[in-house]
Amino acid sequence: QLVESGGGLVQPGGSLTLSCGFPGLFSATAMAWYRQAPGKQREFVAAISPGTTTKYTGSVQGRFTVSRDKAKNTMYLQMNSLKPEDTAVYYCNAVIWGDVPVALRSWGQGTQVTVSS
Repeated sequence: QLVESGGGLVQPGGSLTLSCGFPGLFSATAMAWYRQAPGKQREFVAAISPGTTTKYTGSVQGRFTVSRDKAKNTMYLQMNSLKPEDTAVYYCNAVIWGDVPVALRSWGQGTQVTVSS
């Protein structure tokens, strides 16, 4: 069961930290964040391997940081310098590691992030 949390309304330039709980397979699998803006397809945002190698889509590179706490079975997405175009529902998932990570599980409900003044 994927459980995302931490979304909300934030002003441009602000910060938010999202959390993803996924007990069970978490420590042995790569994990990733995706997002879906209104009227757009879901897109890859960031991923972290079991060995904590990370990758990001270009638009968030340098602003977002993905991390994981294996003891807590939790993944995080620290989002800084947020822009209105970051507005979306954010989802997490277990993935197959690759140039474009492939989601493995059914999607959870996600958490809404709205960046607006």
